[in-house]
Amino acid sequence: MAKAVKKTKGLRWWVITLIALAAVINYIDRQAFSVLWESHIGDELYPDLDAAGRKAIYGEIGFYFIIAYALGQAIFGRIFDKLGTKLGFALSIGFWSLATILHTVAKSFMGFVSVRMLLGASEAGNWPGAAKGNAEWFPTDERAVAQGIFNFGASFGAMISIPVIGMLAQRLHWQVVFLIVGLIGFLWLIPWFIIVKSPPKNHPWISDEERDYIMKGQKNEIVQEGESSAEKSLSYAKILSYKESWGVIIASAAIDPIWWIFVIWVPNYLVSVFDMDIAGITKYGWVPFLGAMIGAWFGGLLAKYLFNKGWDVNKVRKWTIGIGCSIMLPALLALSNPGNALIAVLIMAVILFGFQTAIGNIQTLPSDLLKGKSVGTLSGLAGMCAKFAAAGLTWYIGKKMGVDSYGFVFVIGAGLVLVVISSIWLLIPKVKPIEV
Repeated sequence: MAKAVKKTKGLRWWVITLIALAAVINYIDRQAFSVLWESHIGDELYPDLDAAGRKAIYGEIGFYFIIAYALGQAIFGRIFDKLGTKLGFALSIGFWSLATILHTVAKSFMGFVSVRMLLGASEAGNWPGAAKGNAEWFPTDERAVAQGIFNFGASFGAMISIPVIGMLAQRLHWQVVFLIVGLIGFLWLIPWFIIVKSPPKNHPWISDEERDYIMKGQKNEIVQEGESSAEKSLSYAKILSYKESWGVIIASAAIDPIWWIFVIWVPNYLVSVFDMDIAGITKYGWVPFLGAMIGAWFGGLLAKYLFNKGWDVNKVRKWTIGIGCSIMLPALLALSNPGNALIAVLIMAVILFGFQTAIGNIQTLPSDLLKGKSVGTLSGLAGMCAKFAAAGLTWYIGKKMGVDSYGFVFVIGAGLVLVVISSIWLLIPKVKPIEV
């Protein structure tokens, strides 16, 4: 007689926790370069250049990283739709961990461009994968909470990466630091393959109660991995024929560069504007991402609270996004002239709090508007366009701005917030499933 399989209570929360942990690793791997560039790499590779020259090279490397990231968003959106959540995440984190380790052998501009592009393309899978996993494992009214947990992981990773890498950089050579952080990703694969055996519909560990709760709460039918169905992902042309899709894409392309300003440039900003060394970066650089981490929780919990009050999806998404944008707008304008480093990083924390309040609900829009195999595709398209916009702004900061002239960038950020609000309200009159 076959032994009964023990059920795991709340299996969906274990899955989203692993996805959030992947986001933590993602940001540690990503931001290692920005810290190590200011502490070791820039001076070691370009001892004859001044600060402006090294900043321009750093910005160009960042530009190529984000371009690869943009392409990776679209590629991995399709990979997740074709191969499923389990294999999609394994490929993404496996390749980005390898790319992180390959930083140890980079010795030139082209060497770093190559490994950063490989890292960017593979790290990009984390976001369409999170959207796909969210749509697959959670009912509609819990998706903002699940997305908030994932964004919490990204923000927590962004927050701890600067002090962790900073402390390691003060003790170890930069090549050793890349080796250490790259190996962590391979360790993540072990619990991932153990826990995520299959989708919720036929997972052996899920309870009948939880399975029914997930399935009944999904207002858009989701085709599970391995399930026979004639339904196919909508074509790119079909998805782009809906103005609602353009609302998601434009909002993503406007809001995402705001995040990347801080991910790419915080260490350089602190060095250039306030003349900090690696110890100062370690001390202050994490503060903005504390605000982001709190905002990730707030945005998800606020949406859940509004759902519990009986609000529909349309009203919840638009109000939560609007609140986040109303926080960002005045704070970005204030950051153009903060006065001192402490005030600057505190204002940044407010901005990223508002950003995360809004972004979690923007990222759930693909699963609110489309169903099944088209969710990852729209999410990937939106992510790709967002990264192209972020790459353009990164190039501009590196090539066209002086080392201490960041004020205008924050004014641009305020303008982007207005674009977010306009695109959501004008192009998505009502957040509901699109009739295809």
